[in-house]
Amino acid sequence: MNVTKLRLAYHVDDDVSGLGRFYQEALGFQHRFQDAERWLEMQVGDARFAIASKAEAPQGCRGPMLVFECDDLDAAADAVASHGGEVVSRRDMGSHGRTLTARDPSGTVFQLFSRSPA
Repeated sequence: MNVTKLRLAYHVDDDVSGLGRFYQEALGFQHRFQDAERWLEMQVGDARFAIASKAEAPQGCRGPMLVFECDDLDAAADAVASHGGEVVSRRDMGSHGRTLTARDPSGTVFQLFSRSPA
């Protein structure tokens, strides 16, 4: 068996719609479907990302660090800040690429990665 890609990652939070708006407006994630305030699923390239209410998650579930690929970190930093998030740090890894670490409005830390031009 081989795991070939991230299929779905989800983040547990009380504000399903609010965080969904943040990820859609700030980062351009595409809405797939929503089940009231229990679950909101979005498309990110070939993968899916969801915001889940505590009722939908296993008891005590805490989200993983999420890393999303991005083609313009500077524009993403501006969008994150203008939609209620916070840019925490940036890192240049030379020929490998660059990362931007940010917090969404609920305080969850995530990263954006941009490949260096070939």
